[in-house]
Amino acid sequence: MVLTEKPKISVEDYLQGELLSDIKHEYVGGEVYAMVGVKRAHDTIAMNLIAHVHAHLRGTPCRVHSSEMKVRVQTEADDYFFYPDLHVTCSADDTHEHFNTQPKLIVEILSDATERYDRAEKVHHYRKLTSLEEYVLIAQDTQRVECYRRDEQWDLQLFQQGQAVFFASIDWVADIGDIYEGLRFGGDS
Repeated sequence: MVLTEKPKISVEDYLQGELLSDIKHEYVGGEVYAMVGVKRAHDTIAMNLIAHVHAHLRGTPCRVHSSEMKVRVQTEADDYFFYPDLHVTCSADDTHEHFNTQPKLIVEILSDATERYDRAEKVHHYRKLTSLEEYVLIAQDTQRVECYRRDEQWDLQLFQQGQAVFFASIDWVADIGDIYEGLRFGGDS
């Protein structure tokens, strides 16, 4: 049996296809993967976080972007395009119409379908971005925020119910409850 290699899609064809597609796709080294849908909790967390971070960044050169804007990770060997749930860029050079290349903060909201991918594959590619200072993973079934900060290595700071969350990359502090506003969990009364 002869296995044939799946043909790779060019960056240009991928970007053009995204403009015409009804669904979003991520681009991983020439292969395209459809994005999964989200639950209400995921959307609520994303909207809460975008609203708070947007208000915090007013008057600064930084901009928050939703999952509608791609992040490009370009290496000598390949190209990758992802749709993080939220990212912040502060670079005046990040002006491409359809993607950013210099985020300083990337946030992914975990789901059963994406958690392994967000923790392993995506973080592997995101860490190649020299601009990236923090990579944040947010649980949607409990109040838990994992913030990985670039220092000598990538250090983890964990935030849980009742704590204040701190994103050093954008100097933002908020009660963790602000991120989860409008959601109820099993033990909530």
